[in-house]
Amino acid sequence: MRWRGINHVEFSVLDYEQSIAFYDRMFGWLGYKSFWTLDIGYHSTYYMARFPFPHSYIGFQPARSGGKLDHAAQAVGIHHIALWARNRKEVDRFHDDFLIANTVPVTDPPREYPVYAPGYYAVFFDDPINGLHWELAHIPMLPSPAAVLRFRRALANERANHPEWRHPPMAEAMRKLPGRS
Repeated sequence: MRWRGINHVEFSVLDYEQSIAFYDRMFGWLGYKSFWTLDIGYHSTYYMARFPFPHSYIGFQPARSGGKLDHAAQAVGIHHIALWARNRKEVDRFHDDFLIANTVPVTDPPREYPVYAPGYYAVFFDDPINGLHWELAHIPMLPSPAAVLRFRRALANERANHPEWRHPPMAEAMRKLPGRS
């Protein structure tokens, strides 16, 4: 079983300098470190939460073509990127002190999404330069009993809307993938 997920993700962005200025402010507010703005092979800037320890990171490089994304159109490509928040307060403060303060387009203000996981709490927003859709989400390691109850109720509501499900939602959600041959 793997103990790590994504190594890194890179995005090509419009107006590289303006994009990096935005992401420096955003990732700086969230406590990330930035590295590798050197022009070796190609020009790219990266952000990592736990620098320098091996961990996933996000990179940006200048685009050569294309235009601003519209996540609502759900065109082929990335829909959104979710970042971890330490707690609900960080989500709320990020919304108020960074997104609203910098007039960043908020598509969904902070709220709980009980159908995703017990205590799941997030805000969704768009990169104002490139249209990349982002989420800052908190999932508690030990959710409250009330959050677990809201989660169970949300799943029960979803099951009622899906008569084709033959099993409880968690059993329906798990899929077996082919292994190595």
